Amino acid sequence: MDADSAVRRGPLKEAPPLKEAPAEPVRTRPRRTKMLVIAGVALLLVAAVAGYFWLSSRGREGTDDAQVEGHVIPVLSRVSGYVREVRVEENQRVRAGDLLVVLDDKDLTARLRKAEADLAVARSSTGPGGESAAEVGAARAAVAQARAETDRTAAELRRDRELAAQGAIARQELDNAVAAAQAAQAALRAAQNRAEAAVAGSRGSTAKVASAVAERDEAALEESYARITAPHDGVVTKKSVEVGQLVQPGQALLAVVPLRDVWVVANFKETQLEELKPGDPATIRADAYHGHSFRGHVESLSPATGARFSLLPPDNATGNFVKVVQRVPVKIALDEPPDPARPLRPGMSVRVSVRTTR
Repeated sequence: MDADSAVRRGPLKEAPPLKEAPAEPVRTRPRRTKMLVIAGVALLLVAAVAGYFWLSSRGREGTDDAQVEGHVIPVLSRVSGYVREVRVEENQRVRAGDLLVVLDDKDLTARLRKAEADLAVARSSTGPGGESAAEVGAARAAVAQARAETDRTAAELRRDRELAAQGAIARQELDNAVAAAQAAQAALRAAQNRAEAAVAGSRGSTAKVASAVAERDEAALEESYARITAPHDGVVTKKSVEVGQLVQPGQALLAVVPLRDVWVVANFKETQLEELKPGDPATIRADAYHGHSFRGHVESLSPATGARFSLLPPDNATGNFVKVVQRVPVKIALDEPPDPARPLRPGMSVRVSVRTTR
């Protein structure tokens, strides 16, 4: 652009000043108040939750070092023999008296028959009409008769001695009376010996019969052992018997676990035992059943810590002493039978909470 054109256009006009936008009012105080309210509410919630947990845990002792315990009943063989039948499977439910295993009983039956034959022989030795008892009775009657004869001859001897002292009878008659009295006494001793022999013989026959009866009963009992039955209601486990197997007396064949007879052993720290006592109510929660609890109570406390029953109990006299809080087993009994839908099996992990204040 040249100077002439600039002159023709005239002087440049200044641009109008820009207007500034009005500033928004600062609202710092209401925002700060809102934050304080939120923080206060949060603190109240935290305090309420902490107070709830404090009140709920007050007067309670709990542990997660606990497990379900129960009986594991072994089923053993009482006689030796080959297994003929096995009528149960692993994890099968059985009732007390159910037949589990059958052994071959041919040898046991033959032994029973022999014992019955020996008993018959022993009984026949006494006679079908009880001759032993009759002989004892006759021998005792003979003793009574001999005693009566002894008394009679003794009385005659006394009378003859009185008459002989008066000179009323001859000396020969007195000698005859003495001989008769001595003969009667000898007959009495012989009768007594025969009676004792009869009694001894009768006792011997009775003893033989009693011995034969005992042997027969023992053989019958052993024969019954060939049929092995369930000792208790429960579930079969640890089955190690098969058909054709030769088993020996005392050999474990399987085990039966009664699921309705269980309890809980909770290992509490020794610092938790001050208020713990039998009868305190307990709540049991099994890891297998979330959201479900079982009711129970403290039944008893162990007389020693669990470490005392370990294979190598601690010895604090060696000089390497490190203080460790010990745990004491506490038996928790269930207040009601377990729910069949939620059975408590021995060995399961549980959590126990005991209310120590009432």
